[in-house]
Amino acid sequence: MITLNRHPFPVQARFEKSLVMSFAMPKAALAARIPECLELDTFAEKYAFVAVAMVKTQKLRPKGFPEVFGRDFTLIGYRIFVRYRGADGRRLRGLYILRSETDRRAMKLLGGIFTQYRYHCLPIDWRSRPDGGESIRSGEGLHVESLAPQEGSSLPEGSPFSDWKAARRFAGPMPYTFSYNAPTKEVIIVEGVRSSWTPVPVPIEQWQIPFFEQRGLESPILANAFLVTDVPYEWRKGRTEQWKE
Repeated sequence: MITLNRHPFPVQARFEKSLVMSFAMPKAALAARIPECLELDTFAEKYAFVAVAMVKTQKLRPKGFPEVFGRDFTLIGYRIFVRYRGADGRRLRGLYILRSETDRRAMKLLGGIFTQYRYHCLPIDWRSRPDGGESIRSGEGLHVESLAPQEGSSLPEGSPFSDWKAARRFAGPMPYTFSYNAPTKEVIIVEGVRSSWTPVPVPIEQWQIPFFEQRGLESPILANAFLVTDVPYEWRKGRTEQWKE
């Protein structure tokens, strides 16, 4: 039997914009949300993090295909920062995906066939504001208003980080994304590659993210927010390892 949902071929695209907000929560709130093969990537032995990544993607296509075959779509992803010890003993930092949302039915269909990223299709409205900020709304009630990127801006109120250097470690993208097939104890590892990535701090004017309440994740703390623009990006072909306790 051929299994397709292992990210069986490399994919490339361009990120027109990527706005990522990371939220701090107590470790106990997220420990049960990840599979047995992963561990939480924590800060100060106290906080674990969920990234809400909003991405406007252009010309997504299998690597090597002409751009004419690519498709544009908007993505919202909910991801936990994790670590994984590989079969070679290396400890890899990455993300475990709780849910993915897209505004294109084709992306939901193909994402469901070739990945385990839990795609849902719903309306997503992303508009650039006259003041240089971004306004993002989804059909499930997400609403984010950001101001223009500002170097030297202060961290969000209540952030566990003392400065942007510390906050940058939990800003994404992480080098790897992990999926797990529990019955077979298979770990699927997908490596992301970008030619440049210069995130700029973004002040968040307001946010409303129903996902947290829906999943019983109470009192998330906005820890940081970064914006990047115009980035070529590639996801390499997934590789599979057998996990052993």
